Amino acid sequence: MARIVKILIRLGAVVFLAFAHYWALRVAPPDRMMGDVYRILFVHVPAAWGAMLFFTVSFFSSLVYLVRRKRTADLWAESGAEVGVVLTGLALALGSLWGRPVWGVWWTWDPRLTTTALLFLMYLGYLILRRQIPDPEKRGAIAAVVGVLIFLNVPIVYLSVKWWRSLHQVQSSPETMEPSMIFSLRLCAAALLSVSLLLFWERLRLARARRELEERGEGG
Repeated sequence: MARIVKILIRLGAVVFLAFAHYWALRVAPPDRMMGDVYRILFVHVPAAWGAMLFFTVSFFSSLVYLVRRKRTADLWAESGAEVGVVLTGLALALGSLWGRPVWGVWWTWDPRLTTTALLFLMYLGYLILRRQIPDPEKRGAIAAVVGVLIFLNVPIVYLSVKWWRSLHQVQSSPETMEPSMIFSLRLCAAALLSVSLLLFWERLRLARARRELEERGEGG
């Protein structure tokens, strides 16, 4: 019965994601300035939001591990960082696809793009570092310190468009957007979040299984 429930939850999340993006493509009107090319933002923006959320989960989990040395906190930190890296990579790729027709280039050293790329590389390095330390306790302590330090770049990414001259637009307020666009964006964000949460829980399950093997001396 539990297996059937899990399958239904996963299927529901996928269906929700498909419906949300169908709505964004078919119901939301074209943008007055960008036309239909702006629709890529219905995935790009939720991916960026989701990445910040899961990096925040990893950050607080790292703090908990430093204070309490709880194994679960270390596993949450690792899983949150991994899902955040996937979503950041997605946001960067889609941002590049959007930038080509709008800005005329695939990539520019815009403050937000640059800080986001650095964030992606930092957390990728964090995940690689974890693989290089076989001892779980030592790995957890070192990774927690690194995880706290590299999270400092998250607010820098968010504030970069306000601190420096940037091609990237400042966050829009609801008053400046068509209500149907706002609804579509929020719908897509909720749908991507539901799928991301499933990925997070699955990654957490795998991390627990691997830790159990390590404790029994069967895995590395």
